[in-house]
Amino acid sequence: MKKRLLILEDGSVYEGKAFGSDNYRMGELIFQSGISGYQEIISDSSYYGQIVMMTYPAIGNCGINRDDFEGLSPQLFGLVVKEYCEEPSNWRSDATLDEFMKLKNIAGIADIDTREITRKIRDHGVLKAMMADEDADVEAIVKMMKETELLSDGVAKVSTQKPFPIPSRGKKVVLVDIGTKYAVIREFNMRGCDLMVVPYNMSAEDILAIHPDGIVYAGGPGSPYDIEETITNAKALLGKCPIMATGLGHEVLAVALGASVKKMKVGHHGNSTPVRNLKKNKVEFTSQNHGYDIDAASLANTGITVTHTALNDNSIEGFVHESYSLMSFAFDPAAAPGADDVAYVFDEFCEMMNERGAK
Repeated sequence: MKKRLLILEDGSVYEGKAFGSDNYRMGELIFQSGISGYQEIISDSSYYGQIVMMTYPAIGNCGINRDDFEGLSPQLFGLVVKEYCEEPSNWRSDATLDEFMKLKNIAGIADIDTREITRKIRDHGVLKAMMADEDADVEAIVKMMKETELLSDGVAKVSTQKPFPIPSRGKKVVLVDIGTKYAVIREFNMRGCDLMVVPYNMSAEDILAIHPDGIVYAGGPGSPYDIEETITNAKALLGKCPIMATGLGHEVLAVALGASVKKMKVGHHGNSTPVRNLKKNKVEFTSQNHGYDIDAASLANTGITVTHTALNDNSIEGFVHESYSLMSFAFDPAAAPGADDVAYVFDEFCEMMNERGAK
């Protein structure tokens, strides 16, 4: 492996070994604490614009297989690991991680002290970063990163451009694609729902013309304020039929209800993040990838009732509403990868649609 540099906007430089492609892009460097599921992680479109650093030391040992994708094409801007396994040992493996990342034009770097960088992020917050060849002009790259804003077009890039159906005989669910991963679709498929996947900016009028029994906003990259049209449409859909939201959708729905959202210092990126279920008075483990949080001080007069909080930092992880039939979660109940403790919320949403239809 040839040498490669990882350069942070604070001027820190880490030398490692190259794998994947030579497509160097500036992105937001985040750490992902999952110990498994790297294929699902790198193919999850909610990581658009991010350089993902895995805290688990050995990555690539399972290779890449045909079954564990969560999106059609990876959207992350780079992958940072401590140890890259060049020879995977798994009966399902069809290719190495290096081969796959070259195919998808994603840069990777190994032999990096991921613990040191994780501590840096925990202390100072997420940082811009970029990989480069070993002879790169580091000062010029640092200057460029300080002067350049991170991309804010993630949802527009990853959303479907045209509506498409996933037919069944059950309840008709409109899935607004703000970066939905396959696991969400699978959960509704297993419950017999008749899905219509639509672009993130489809108007409320066009969505209602489909006559949905329920509407879902799931996953997605970036800030809700990057997709004002989605917020406007969500506001117009309140009270029309049951709504379920997760990840970025959770933030979109909160803003539509009058709350505000703020950038988190570190964000939640992991496969087994503990969450306190306030209704059941129990702790549940969840899969998460989000960098924004609802501002608790903004909840007055919104009608929002908090149902879940994060055990680690007490951030708002779930809510319902005093007037509207809706449920919203910062975590990803579909997991993939991660704990499936909270997959039951898909059943609860189906019950909500059934109750609404019985009235």
